[in-house]
Amino acid sequence: MEQKTSEGLVRGIRRWELAAMAVNGIIGAGIFGLPSEVFSRIGVYSLFAFAACALVVVVIILCFAEVGSRFSETGGPYLYAREAFGPLVGFEVGWLIWVARLTAFAANSNLLLGYVSFFWPAASVNPWRPIIIASLVVMISLVNILGVRDAAAVSDFFTVGKLIPLVLLIAAGLFFIQPVRYSLGPAPGYGEFSSSCLLLIYAFSGFEMALIPAGEARDPRRNLPFALFTAVGVVAVLYMLIQIVCIGTLNDLAASKRPLADAASGFLGSAGGAIVSAGALVSILGNLNVILLAGSRLPFAMAERSELPKFIGSVHHRFRTPHVSILITAAVMLALTLSGTFVYAATISAIARLLTYAASCAALPVLRKRERDLPALFRAPGGVVLAIVALVLCAWLLSNSSGEQRRDSAIAGAIGLLVYVLCKQRRKPSASA
Repeated sequence: MEQKTSEGLVRGIRRWELAAMAVNGIIGAGIFGLPSEVFSRIGVYSLFAFAACALVVVVIILCFAEVGSRFSETGGPYLYAREAFGPLVGFEVGWLIWVARLTAFAANSNLLLGYVSFFWPAASVNPWRPIIIASLVVMISLVNILGVRDAAAVSDFFTVGKLIPLVLLIAAGLFFIQPVRYSLGPAPGYGEFSSSCLLLIYAFSGFEMALIPAGEARDPRRNLPFALFTAVGVVAVLYMLIQIVCIGTLNDLAASKRPLADAASGFLGSAGGAIVSAGALVSILGNLNVILLAGSRLPFAMAERSELPKFIGSVHHRFRTPHVSILITAAVMLALTLSGTFVYAATISAIARLLTYAASCAALPVLRKRERDLPALFRAPGGVVLAIVALVLCAWLLSNSSGEQRRDSAIAGAIGLLVYVLCKQRRKPSASA
């Protein structure tokens, strides 16, 4: 028997599917492209950067687990900020999460083409590049419109499909490691290390995508903390081992465009490179599916609260999915993908995510004061102190973004504010009529 919500959606995402969605949200394109990018900046010290990012994300997730255990509606961090700080802050947070989803989709799609070119070199050049991207967006959009159960099943398939080649890479690569490659050398400067951590946040974040469609999850208040902790545990172990293998086996890691595939080719031959490249394709496709699923629920949640035009909150009469929001989100994702590059889009996405993470962490002490109205089913150890530590860590990472990146992120936030004001002005006549 399907459980329907007041929003007209269906609660079709089960406990382990929610965990798979969180894993899928984190493991996307980042780990297939960033090991070489970070190594080129700080060398073997990239291992410490991976560890530092894992610790930062664990602190943030503890805050999210408590805050998320108070809600069972669609919206995730947008909903948390709205309840804690009011509609304007909530809208800005939701808008920035949407921007993060859009830029993440663009970044991951561009890296996807890099791995497709392992099998078909012409894939990354015109006219095939826009054709492949457009076909991909149409395919994922159809899966999401047809129903959340279908989207969740696709997520499960891609989660298993992406983990198998990664585990194979680690299991085989550990036997071919050359210890001499781990010589530390001169320590990187503070700015180099911190900016590398900021970039790595892109690879470690994405867990919030499991929080956003809570209105379509079964018993989300209990299952969301489980999903978050399962995901971060799996991801932290995998990422550290992957970086260890890449450093220990790949001769020119800093210059590699496909570091995992190149590493596998070195110790498993061309077959190993093909397997890992295929795994990268599966991983990125699964991540893109979850990005659209979660990203499209944000405009839907905003429209439900009359902060965007009402038609965006329409639910398909047969499939019970927010089809209008899915189509709008997919169209913008397509446009950004055709015009963007991987590293810059990844950094802008990371900045937008950190801003929204900070808002959710700041919501923890505010919502604790409303315990009677919004009781938590999970209590984070340290509580207010933990939230303060999380905010300091977010500020540290954000302080290492460039002026151009901060400018573009500010422009994105300003556009969101303009949209909010315009929609609010349009609501006034109808309210007074």
